[in-house]
Amino acid sequence: MSTDLEPKQSRVPGAALSLALLILINLVNYIDRYNLAAVEPHIRDEFLKGDPNAFTKTGQLSTAFLVTYMLFAPLFGWLAEKFNRWVIIGFGVLLWTIATGATAYAPSYNALLLCRIVVGVGEAAWGPTAPTIIADMYPVARRGYVMAWFYVAIPVGSALGYMLGGQMAAHFSWHYAFLTAVPPGLVLGVWAFFRPDPPRGANDEGVIKRKFRPRDLLVLVKTPSYVFNTLGMAAMTFAIGGMSFWLPTYVNEYRLHYGVDKAGSAHLGEVTSLVGVITVICGIGGTILGGIWGDKLRNKGMRGAYFKLSGYTMLAAFPVFIASLYVPFPWAWAFIALAMFLIFLNTGPTNTITANVSHPALRANAFGLNILIIHAAGDAISPRVIGQVRDATNSDTHGTLWPALNEAGGNMNAAFGLVGLAIFVAGVLWLLGARHLEKDTAAAGSSLAA
Repeated sequence: MSTDLEPKQSRVPGAALSLALLILINLVNYIDRYNLAAVEPHIRDEFLKGDPNAFTKTGQLSTAFLVTYMLFAPLFGWLAEKFNRWVIIGFGVLLWTIATGATAYAPSYNALLLCRIVVGVGEAAWGPTAPTIIADMYPVARRGYVMAWFYVAIPVGSALGYMLGGQMAAHFSWHYAFLTAVPPGLVLGVWAFFRPDPPRGANDEGVIKRKFRPRDLLVLVKTPSYVFNTLGMAAMTFAIGGMSFWLPTYVNEYRLHYGVDKAGSAHLGEVTSLVGVITVICGIGGTILGGIWGDKLRNKGMRGAYFKLSGYTMLAAFPVFIASLYVPFPWAWAFIALAMFLIFLNTGPTNTITANVSHPALRANAFGLNILIIHAAGDAISPRVIGQVRDATNSDTHGTLWPALNEAGGNMNAAFGLVGLAIFVAGVLWLLGARHLEKDTAAAGSSLAA
């Protein structure tokens, strides 16, 4: 017998194949994103050599993409409530794939910036749309686990982006890094046009069915679980966005003291490959286990299970990450790996919260608004902020800000301290939201007046 906590245990026909396609698209999505982080020093050397604001400008490439992504996401979230979602996804995948390929041929920094803006538009069509299809295909009791499989493409794609980008740049040219995901992106984008769009609310019980109205967005603002979850995700996104963009450069130039100019690009390729291996191992493990544990804790009756799991693991990640800034290499790799594992544990649970506390007619808009907020306050600003801190402390070449570190390490450590603070804030916000989750989940289906 079904209840609000245990909805009907069914999935729509063709769900497994659709889920597989969504996972593959998400994989290509993150390969495209993290190619840029892997080749950042090469781009800086080719287009911005001698520019005193070089780090700020390369950080701005990520910012431009994310600002575009977050501003267009609500628009596509609104369109996804009205039109076939697979058509929207197909359009987005083809657009960002073509723009990524064009990045390889960018003749200047400004052209590169324009390509990243177009990539942001394409990903905005994807971001708020894909999770709503998953929510309509699978019941509440299994969503955390299924969402985890979808989001496991984040660490795998990120790692492949690091590794492919680093190796392409080391052995050929950084330009080739942006061509690696173009063929699969084109195939997957076309395939999306042929998948059936599942009925909205197909796996939600007690739903008052009607179409979305703009004023319905006020319901999200009045849903405490949605607010706490979105704010926590914003803090987490600030942390992981800044860390992931600058980590290869930080390790290579500020901790291991290789530097492209000192010892050649092969060393950067080694660093990006190792970052990629750590990301894929810890990311897969953390994301899948987070989805499994979140569902198990919830189904065993723990109130606010998704919030509590995410909150406590982020608080545990805080001291581990701070320690990684001071522990010497190679031991620092272990602390970086453990921090990544703990951070990735929240991926499935937090996105499941967004799906579970929003009405099906509002769900794509809920994800669209979530994307706007978490990126506006998160990784749209953190890569640039970290680059600005590094540029502003450029004269501190002997680490006087952080005397415990050798040479220039203190410059980036000061900025990475902000990453640690954001990790801590995310954990606190998610624990504050835990007491609201069961009530908000139960009320989601009837949250919109008929």
